[in-house]
Amino acid sequence: MTARPNVLWISTHDISPHLGTYAGVWPGAEQAVTPHLDALAADGARFDNAFAAAPVCAPSRSAIMTGCYPTAIGTIHMRTKAVPPPEVTLFTEYLRAAGYYTTNNWFTDFQVDTPPTAFDDCSETGHWRNRPDPATPFFAAFHGMVTHESQIYLDDDAFARVTSNVTDEQRHHPDDVELPPYYPDTPVFRRSWARYLDLVTEMDAWVGGLLSELDDDRLRDDTIVVFWSDHGLGMPRAKRWAHEAGLREPLIVRWPESIAPGTVRTEIVQLMDLAPTMLAALDLPVPDHMHGAPLFDSHGEFRSPNTYAFGARERMDEQEDSVRTVRNGRYRYIRNLHPDRSELQHHQYADHLDTWREFRRLAFEEAGQLARGQHPDRLTDLQRTIVAPAKPEEELYDIAADPHETRNLAVDPEHADALEELRSALDTWTSRYGDLGLLPERELLDAWRPGGRQPSTALPEVSIVDGLIHAACSTEGASIGWTRDPPRQVTDEAAEAVSPMGSVTGAPEPDGRHWHLYAEPFEATPGERIWVGAWRMGFAPSGIVEAPTA
Repeated sequence: MTARPNVLWISTHDISPHLGTYAGVWPGAEQAVTPHLDALAADGARFDNAFAAAPVCAPSRSAIMTGCYPTAIGTIHMRTKAVPPPEVTLFTEYLRAAGYYTTNNWFTDFQVDTPPTAFDDCSETGHWRNRPDPATPFFAAFHGMVTHESQIYLDDDAFARVTSNVTDEQRHHPDDVELPPYYPDTPVFRRSWARYLDLVTEMDAWVGGLLSELDDDRLRDDTIVVFWSDHGLGMPRAKRWAHEAGLREPLIVRWPESIAPGTVRTEIVQLMDLAPTMLAALDLPVPDHMHGAPLFDSHGEFRSPNTYAFGARERMDEQEDSVRTVRNGRYRYIRNLHPDRSELQHHQYADHLDTWREFRRLAFEEAGQLARGQHPDRLTDLQRTIVAPAKPEEELYDIAADPHETRNLAVDPEHADALEELRSALDTWTSRYGDLGLLPERELLDAWRPGGRQPSTALPEVSIVDGLIHAACSTEGASIGWTRDPPRQVTDEAAEAVSPMGSVTGAPEPDGRHWHLYAEPFEATPGERIWVGAWRMGFAPSGIVEAPTA
């Protein structure tokens, strides 16, 4: 192991802990076929109680990349362009400042426009192999899309193409799968569940390819590998729901010679802890403003910083709802701030997905049964809670005894002590960190952009002192970048490379220049041209200034 380990992050979209290694830990995990991830867990640590901060992509990823609760920094709505407090930044800047080569391939969705100071390369070609010096330590993040909910519902030919690495022996047949009890046992749900499992297998093959590249480059022993998913699977009562299936995630870490093979950690873990954990593992200081805490240190010694994991959901596109939740080692408590609203409100995108449409079809058929004076029988009582017009103000589930959350214990006097403990924990959390999701969103936007105008980052001030280039920016919280690359005309092809979705998710604007993070004064060759810019998250970037000639 080198003195400065590399870091490889491998993440995927929209899965719960449906990996073979979680068999007996997470219900249904035994159905998964994931040999590469099972082997990764066997070589390192598997975290059995890891939780996302939100049950949907952008708020969850903002927490992972900043180490801060989305409710506290304003990144809770799906989606938004937040203006976090000035001390908050994407944690990879701390790695760059320490000399790491950082890449992101390629998904962002951090709730802010990704500044060029965050990564050396944020693109579909980002890879540790592109670093200019093979001796440079790296942080490389890869984000797989094959398990995204949209892939479950492809037509047959397209689905066969995206799961081309799944063998006939590995494929799941709809008749053989076991559904959670909150799903109706219909062909639509059986087919969707089987496809979800096949996509997990395809994702596992992709993970295997990345790990093989690491082995080929003889970097296995020098690299911390972290695998995680952003939130739960892309079906009702998981993604977009602040339930166990929406928030509980797979988390696997391999660190040769520092973390013993076959380690199993059962304490409460928040994915938000990953940013401070990486800093601590690399022996870098953890900023005081981060809400997460390191899970292990630079020697691989584990810590148990959490008694609770907190989560929240707010606006999901046009769907307005507010839910807060807290989980301890046994119970999940859910507080519905709008109990008068259905869990399955209209959602323009999701309503076109087969499983959402199936729930609505069955609810419509039950309405027809009622119209004929018949007892409805298309859904169970548990399944009917998903389509019901309202929901309880409070929910409490004993996850140890009831992992599918089938029985709400909030009104059960035998569990009154647990209810009161978690109520109090949630109130204390809100008081300590604040909750910007409780503000009307337009009020939040007015505070961020008075009069509808986005604030701008001030021009950096650049000077030469004793032959070194010094740079500063008067905008609090701004990061400064510099480049030797002259301004250039961005081609139409490059401009089109940022799709409309890329603009929404905050993908960096292509300018054809490589920006270094300014961390300290640096020397420039006499006559060398240097350009400097500044970026404050949520603000418009500064203009670009040319440094005085050295």
